[in-house]
Amino acid sequence: MSTLGPPKGRILIGEDVRTLSCRMQDALEQCGYTVELAADGEEVLRKVRAKAPDLLILDIMMPRQHGIAVLKQLRADPVTNKIGVLMCTARDTPADAAVCRELGVAELLIKPVGTAILVAKVEEYFSRRDRAASALGLRVAAVSSPPFRQTLADALGRYTLWGTRGSTPVPGARFLRHGGNTSCMSIECNGETVILDAGTGIRELGLELTREDCRKLHLFITHTHWDHIQGFPFFTPAYVPGFDIAIYGAEGFGKDLRSVFRGQLDREYFPVQMEDMNSQIVFETLHENPMQAGSARVHWEFAQHPGATVGYKVEIAGRKIAWVPDNEFLQGYCGAPEALTRDHPLVVPYGKMIDFLSDADIVIHEAQYTPEEYPGKMRWGHSSVANAAVLMKLAGVKRWLITHHDPMHDDAFLETKLNVTRRILERIGHSIQVSHAYDGLTEYF
Repeated sequence: MSTLGPPKGRILIGEDVRTLSCRMQDALEQCGYTVELAADGEEVLRKVRAKAPDLLILDIMMPRQHGIAVLKQLRADPVTNKIGVLMCTARDTPADAAVCRELGVAELLIKPVGTAILVAKVEEYFSRRDRAASALGLRVAAVSSPPFRQTLADALGRYTLWGTRGSTPVPGARFLRHGGNTSCMSIECNGETVILDAGTGIRELGLELTREDCRKLHLFITHTHWDHIQGFPFFTPAYVPGFDIAIYGAEGFGKDLRSVFRGQLDREYFPVQMEDMNSQIVFETLHENPMQAGSARVHWEFAQHPGATVGYKVEIAGRKIAWVPDNEFLQGYCGAPEALTRDHPLVVPYGKMIDFLSDADIVIHEAQYTPEEYPGKMRWGHSSVANAAVLMKLAGVKRWLITHHDPMHDDAFLETKLNVTRRILERIGHSIQVSHAYDGLTEYF
């Protein structure tokens, strides 16, 4: 289509001679109309009922159903009886003209019809369709209501996953579907941005933020292992004057948060130092629970993972979104998942995390290892699929996005693993919406 801008109207052409219908279609599309073709009467009826065009250009001598028979069925149906019709036929008889008038045809065109005349008649129809009648005294269909459209303008906010891989980023064709960036998530609402973790995914987030108006950023770090902070040196807003970045984390068992971030910018590792970052950066230790970050309330709870590791639950605009990418629930347990209850001695020590997740609208939590892999990965700080499924059941989670995918698990493996997860959830009797997180996943609320 050569005409710019939105389509001027939707037209269906019912014509069984292909060369004629294509010629009409080309002429009308050049003028900005959206045009579809139908080669027989039954196809015309099917497409009109499915797509409700603004105008039907209909031949009388049609295969499978006669054009007049088609028109009578359209006029007898309350859903289609207001659609405008131009008859375009080689039959020039008073009887046909009379029937067309009775059935509310806007114009009867006798073949052969040049494309210039056809376009002129179509333009005339659209210009006059809101008037009471045409110059011929024929009824013209009026549009009773504007077409339905849905936009995202009424959404309060959105969250986006920028990195869903654990341990180390992975490139290559085998990882395209789920992505290869390490942990990072953003929640944007009311002109504010809350960021969870600063893995390699934060680089793309930073590029996006430089194109937006928000300049106050709240960055919450679950823990300072490499895959959760390694993207920060490439976070563009950190270098741009006018950005105000608050970085939050738990009080560690060794270095404080500022020292860790400064350390990865040491001259031995990176050519740029923290002093070269022109944004306003402050570090805050988690103390209050919840922490206030603009209009968001950020709850936190310690997770089962080496070091001072926490999970977060962001409460904003009436939603509670939990982010727990590193948590070894039921550390060391390799038994059957259906044997575990809330009061089981192995479960009791994890009661705080169960309660923490119980009121979340969506939980983004890891399940890094399959049951077969887990015995060789115990105490590494990550859950088996079966143990994580038990956590979801005991917390009553209704929606679970699985994140922190192992770097050895490619797209095909993760597809199989997700099916295993669903079978385990069926086995333990927990009905839940579960899917794998992937880089770039965005949902509005």
